[in-house]
Amino acid sequence: MIEFAEHILKSFESGRISRREAAKRLAGLALSAIGVSNVASAEPPAESTFQATGLNHIGLRVADVARSRDFYQKQLGLSVIRDNAPGNCFMRAGDNYVGLFRSDTPQMDHYCYTVDNYEPGPAMEKLKQAGLSPWREENRVYFKDADGLTVQVAGKWDSWPGTPPQVRRE
Repeated sequence: MIEFAEHILKSFESGRISRREAAKRLAGLALSAIGVSNVASAEPPAESTFQATGLNHIGLRVADVARSRDFYQKQLGLSVIRDNAPGNCFMRAGDNYVGLFRSDTPQMDHYCYTVDNYEPGPAMEKLKQAGLSPWREENRVYFKDADGLTVQVAGKWDSWPGTPPQVRRE
């Protein structure tokens, strides 16, 4: 847990997150330590296919991209990374992002975990070896979780050149 707190403080000191965001993360870390003992230091199972290092992004299907963009800016303080309304918009949420995609059926499209040393080909093979049925769209790898929700794995997005990658569409 100390490592997480140090990471939060270093992120603040380097200007990557605001004082408000640092306080929010430190408070969350403290609450999680009170509510669940030893979870923060628990090691992942040795047999895990990947080791997720964080939630990378979430993709949402929305009825009106501009309306949703304005809502998330006003209500949650998200900032625009790339705005292609009415089709899509990418918004920064701290170290993560949210993708908004125009759809007649508002719902979650997918969520993505950051994994170390991400390469699409090896990721596909690992998922197949784990008994899953992944699919690949360009450099993106998707699969269904136990409840049928779409999951994506990717490298850390802030290390990608430019802006977040295009995300699959219906």
